[in-house]
Amino acid sequence: MSFVQQIDIGAKYQGLEPQEILERIAARKKELAETLLILGHHYQQDDVYRFADLSGDSLKLSREAAAIQDKKYLVFCGVHFMAEAADILAADHQMVLLPHLDAGCPMADMSTRGAVEAAWPELSEASGVAGERIIPVTYVNSSADVKAFVGENGGSVCTSSNAEKVLQWALNAGDLIFFFPDQHLGRNAAFALGLAEDEVVLWKRGEPMGGCSKDDLSRAKVVLWDGYCEVHMRSFPEHVHYWRAQDPEVTVIVHPECRNEVVRLADMSGSTEGIISAVAAGKPGSHWVIGTEINLVKRLADQHPDKTIHSLTPGCLCPTMDAIKPVNLLWVLDNLAAGNPVNRVQVPPQIAAQARKSLDRMLAI
Repeated sequence: MSFVQQIDIGAKYQGLEPQEILERIAARKKELAETLLILGHHYQQDDVYRFADLSGDSLKLSREAAAIQDKKYLVFCGVHFMAEAADILAADHQMVLLPHLDAGCPMADMSTRGAVEAAWPELSEASGVAGERIIPVTYVNSSADVKAFVGENGGSVCTSSNAEKVLQWALNAGDLIFFFPDQHLGRNAAFALGLAEDEVVLWKRGEPMGGCSKDDLSRAKVVLWDGYCEVHMRSFPEHVHYWRAQDPEVTVIVHPECRNEVVRLADMSGSTEGIISAVAAGKPGSHWVIGTEINLVKRLADQHPDKTIHSLTPGCLCPTMDAIKPVNLLWVLDNLAAGNPVNRVQVPPQIAAQARKSLDRMLAI
């Protein structure tokens, strides 16, 4: 889907003092309580996250919000594919608002529907696998258009916590998996399932036959789109080695969007929810090094003063998540109070229906 251009919120907002912004958000939230639900992703900065009625990863937030039917306005403090998912799952009377329309996801943007559609017949011809025997799997970090393509072609969405389960389903359902947009999540899930390295092939965008040979594709069980998360790509094996040299007893846990060499060296890998649960269950006095976005790492350190918690790679800030500032949230709430919803995210009904098929298929696996 396409977005309207972000509205300039104006100098009167940008000139506000930080404390005044926080106080006004709290007042607006109280005023709008009967109709408002604020959703906050774990990667949001604390001064936005603190106002969330629900917090979690992208799909958890969308599903929980959809179960709350009495709130008309869902203000999603996350990025655009999350707001789309919320709109797909929301009731007809609900509106999803994104505080800043520049809060996107570069990885999601790496696989457009047009690019995937163009690659589909080329992959079928080069691999010798009929189109109906290719099972598309898309990470939830993808656009509604891509999810709709997957729904139309018998595939499923996956999350970072169930990617292995969905890949196993897809292996049983067809002869070849086409996984997008995140190559690293796909490779890590395939590796966890015991697939051989030559059974997992990387499809490079814009290159003839994805830069693959027919021999490569004839052996492949999983073909990975060459997308990636810019934040998690900042973690390297050298970072793991550094922390182990500092403390041999350290527990390293990383997000599965990290490159496979990092995941193999870590003690554990997991989604944001999985990381939170693992740290919470850790023994007092334990030392954790976490490979994911810095706002979550800092929050965990604050929440668990009985543990030592460090970031695997300091400075891993997601700039698009960080596009949403407290002042953007205040601007949205002020407009709601004035009866003027702004930055509404709407997925066209025909796209939403097909995208929901791919989400429902995942939930049924």
